[in-house]
Amino acid sequence: MQEQAITRRADATPHAASLIEGLRDIGYSLESAISDVIDNSITAGASCIEILADTFSHEPFIAIVDDGKGMTEEELVSAMRPGSKNPLDNRDEQDLGRFGLGLKSASFSQCRRLTVISRKSERTSAAVWDLDDVAERNEWTVQLPDEVVGIPGIDHLGSSGTLVVWQKLDRLSAGYSQNAVRRAEVINQRLSETERHLRLVFHRFMEEVKPLRILMNGRQLRPLDPFAKRHPATMADPAERLTLSHGDVEIQSFTLPHHHRMSKAEWEDIGGPEGHLKSQGFYLYRGKRLILYGTWFSLCRQSELTKLSRVRIDIPNSMDGDWSIDVKKSSAQLPPIVRDRLKKVIERIQDGSKRTYRKRGQKLVDHERLPMWNRVQASGQISYRPNVDHPAFAAFAESLPPDLRRGFFNCIALVGASLPIETLHADMAGAPEQIVPDRVDEDTLVQAVQSTLSVLLRAKKDLKEIVSLMKDVDPFRSSWEDTQRIIAATIGTKEEV
Repeated sequence: MQEQAITRRADATPHAASLIEGLRDIGYSLESAISDVIDNSITAGASCIEILADTFSHEPFIAIVDDGKGMTEEELVSAMRPGSKNPLDNRDEQDLGRFGLGLKSASFSQCRRLTVISRKSERTSAAVWDLDDVAERNEWTVQLPDEVVGIPGIDHLGSSGTLVVWQKLDRLSAGYSQNAVRRAEVINQRLSETERHLRLVFHRFMEEVKPLRILMNGRQLRPLDPFAKRHPATMADPAERLTLSHGDVEIQSFTLPHHHRMSKAEWEDIGGPEGHLKSQGFYLYRGKRLILYGTWFSLCRQSELTKLSRVRIDIPNSMDGDWSIDVKKSSAQLPPIVRDRLKKVIERIQDGSKRTYRKRGQKLVDHERLPMWNRVQASGQISYRPNVDHPAFAAFAESLPPDLRRGFFNCIALVGASLPIETLHADMAGAPEQIVPDRVDEDTLVQAVQSTLSVLLRAKKDLKEIVSLMKDVDPFRSSWEDTQRIIAATIGTKEEV
């Protein structure tokens, strides 16, 4: 088909006031906006990044300052230009940008006045985008102030580096522009949520031999490793490499420790506000920077049995197009060739998490350990019944007259048949780590210990084996110190049990 000859052209330059307002609504949150600015600092070789926030003043601000290489005025003006990079250009491996929109769109999403001051070779340059000024003039022109005294955070800028200041925080004030106290509460809450996001997104930079330091109002943030690699109970599979036309994809799966193997603080920190059920799945990194996490890319469903599975995927920035990395660097799509590869290994990826839970569950049905409950599977259904052969039940039944014994076992059967399945399922799906065995009083525990000891001693078990059998089942496990004391008193030994 022959193309038509072009005889006329018209200027289609976008209206500055309209387009720059449109850049505000790409979909940034506060945490993704600050992360985008930090990306520029890392690309500039910064070793320390400070986030400064004054939320209580009449004119609140947020400032981000780094000690990177800085920019000349010409470089600064280029950086302030929307679309300053072509996403198709080749970039250094360490370059975390792509479209040349991040600084502007991220900043405009939170504020109406963006000031950038940069220092390089002992020369200081400044540029300002003020959306009210753009709306009035309708021009693609940045202000270039000659004086920087009094700009928030300027005293934190060293001999080289860049300071980004957000003022006129209309998007963060949540309608409380006239209520300074309530406005400060809202902004501080958002900053608190941002803190965890930064600890997670940049944790690999913060864990390096020469670590990146990120401070928030003078307090250094700790890296948050979602794979708990330093925990001795974490299981890590060997890394796999998939070589593609635009670079290599590295895949490594991890299985977190069971929550009983971690402190409550560690468990909750890694799980985050949504918990481990929502945090399982793939963790996609581009250049060590976390892009996306907590998804299985529709390859399987999130489940309680697989919530300990986490898979690290590393890609280079040369594969941005293949993965459809967006402007915010917070979403991606799985390329078909990688999807096919992950389909083949997804079962192995999840097996570690399932084994961790099933191993603990196996103890419940190990009859050598005298469980209080039996797991019964028949006709495609699973039920739990009190183990009437348990020494605590059997010994008490023996002490009853025959006419009462039948009633006792009927009561036990009723307890099993009344197990609140729906409530347990809801609690296990929501926060299983909060479910704990009910503690028993001293008299009940003494009876259970003495009955169990009697059976095990008659079975010719030695003390070490008895301790091993009892230590892993409740109610002994959850009251182990008291159980040890009762065992020692019952068998008349002072040995450590």
